[in-house]
Amino acid sequence: MQVRSTRTLVIGSGLAGLYAALRAAETGPVVIVSRGSLRESASFWAQGGVAAAVSRGDTAVLHEADTLRVGRGLCRVSAVELLTEEAPRHLRRLRELGVDFDRHGEELELALEAGHSRRRIAHAGGGGTGRVIMEAVTARVLEHANIEICDGTPAWGLVADGAQCFGVHLPDGVILARQTILATGGAASLFARSTNPPGSRGQGLAMAWRAGAMLADMEFQQFHPTALALPGQGDCFLISEAVRGEGAWLLDSGGVRFMPDEHPEAELAPRDELTRAITERIRTTGHHCVYLSLAHLDPAEMHARFSTVSNRLAELGFDFARDRIPVAPAAHFTMGGVLTTLNGSSSLPGLLAVGEVACTGVHGANRLASNSLLECLVFADRAGFVAGEQPASALPVEEVGAEVLAARPPMPARPATLPDLQATRELMWERAGIIRDAASLETITTLAPEALVSRAAAVSTPADVLVAMLVARAALEREESRGGHFRSDFPAERPEWQQHVIQQIGEAPIVGSLEDALARRATQPAAAR
Repeated sequence: MQVRSTRTLVIGSGLAGLYAALRAAETGPVVIVSRGSLRESASFWAQGGVAAAVSRGDTAVLHEADTLRVGRGLCRVSAVELLTEEAPRHLRRLRELGVDFDRHGEELELALEAGHSRRRIAHAGGGGTGRVIMEAVTARVLEHANIEICDGTPAWGLVADGAQCFGVHLPDGVILARQTILATGGAASLFARSTNPPGSRGQGLAMAWRAGAMLADMEFQQFHPTALALPGQGDCFLISEAVRGEGAWLLDSGGVRFMPDEHPEAELAPRDELTRAITERIRTTGHHCVYLSLAHLDPAEMHARFSTVSNRLAELGFDFARDRIPVAPAAHFTMGGVLTTLNGSSSLPGLLAVGEVACTGVHGANRLASNSLLECLVFADRAGFVAGEQPASALPVEEVGAEVLAARPPMPARPATLPDLQATRELMWERAGIIRDAASLETITTLAPEALVSRAAAVSTPADVLVAMLVARAALEREESRGGHFRSDFPAERPEWQQHVIQQIGEAPIVGSLEDALARRATQPAAAR
């Protein structure tokens, strides 16, 4: 087994991972471990843009208010303040890195998306913002002398002893690090209909859980209301929120525009409310989808503004500006994740988490549109700074110990008693999807219950099953409906549930504040962790 060391290790190669690596590399060596190539992350798929209060008449205070309102009382206010205040600075930083945002003359062209009270979404590439940003950031990473990339290299598990994280197990060895930054993305592809790449199944969440880190808000899964809906389709092409921001309508199978009767903001209602309205319309009509219509808008302007979307739909035989586009909700973004401080530090010393795998509390119960790429930038920059404050030398092997190095996790086999991956995805869509109840959720939590309390059982349970159970257990615990979590047996929002569900291996779920959970962990003696 090969053992090597570095100062900073980044697991994952989306925007959060690469941005953190660039910051940490300012003062020392960084190794990036990526299961696929640097161009296969969910960040490349992002269409909308980066939210930032940069226009006249807009302020960070207004951006903050919109984020808090959409988060339905569960946003961590300090995280939201940081996100919205830092947004303009990171938008400028992206431009310095070579991102060419769409413009009207000398001014940024800013879009309006659901939940925003102002136009504040900077976008690029005709609806291909993620691709444009990632190409620029990836180029800077590839040319950086302090960054080494190990792509095509899956992470098997974290090197940890329950009290500290020391690095990662790989198929052919171990990489040790003073600080390990987890940036592996979310778990939206655990659902049969998803807008995410197939690899977004929560592998990083499973690794953190097995190592003993706290997870929070796992019940909050955001479903995007307008993903392309074709017969037999699973993974879905997303139709950007910004299309509705420019005036597109939603029509039911009878051609009726229904959202003005459902919500005062019509097609620009918050994602959770719009998703449920579409789901109910599909149920009452018996049709498999609703339709997005731009026929009342200028076709040349729509084709130019959304060229990425338009070209993709043309490949499938649709005229984006003239045809009715079949759409239905699909799993899109994981609000919960590894519980962290505002600097990215998890409850497990030596482990930081950034991007969709992390839970800073900034999104609360429902993410405001286009705050996700912004979250990657703001919190990854801070985590990279924390890692960069460590000594520039690699972590000495002798600090880890032979016993910890030898505790190499096996690649989990899938017992015949557990569903295969596709069956897990279908189970999650049917039992823990847009509308849930206790009976449905319990069928998931009982798949491999020992994995929730025993490290040995967790290590031997496939990551998709483990994360599915963590989502279902948190959803069972929260006996109300709020944001991206809706229970038909508890359909109302309840004020006593304005708190978070925190989970840790070997313990029953904790209900309380994120800050209290992190403080409690910090005061535990190492032997009790």
